[in-house]
Amino acid sequence: MKIGQKIQGTITAIKPYGAFVSLEDGTTGLIHISEIKTGYIDNIYQALSVGQDVLVQVMDYDEYSHKASLSLRTLEEEKRHYQHRHRFSNNRLNIGFKPLEEELPVWIDESLAFLRKE
Repeated sequence: MKIGQKIQGTITAIKPYGAFVSLEDGTTGLIHISEIKTGYIDNIYQALSVGQDVLVQVMDYDEYSHKASLSLRTLEEEKRHYQHRHRFSNNRLNIGFKPLEEELPVWIDESLAFLRKE
């Protein structure tokens, strides 16, 4: 068994921290709850079930105890994240800083009037 290898297995037990898997080559492994899927898992018992066949990827393998750390999350298709750029000016109208220039004298007058009151 090699790290990164994809292997078929069957879930034999589920605990709050992860799921135990019997692999087709006779070894056992654990899918930690953080390796089940991307994001938060509220209830592991709803995500997986005993007897379920799964395709997992080997994350780590201990040759002495013959136990593997497994992952379902690494086999998920990556979602494309589009970066959204938030801008403070309206590029479609090409107005630039003109509205700020027009409003600046008004803001100065309002601020001076406020300071005179105090």
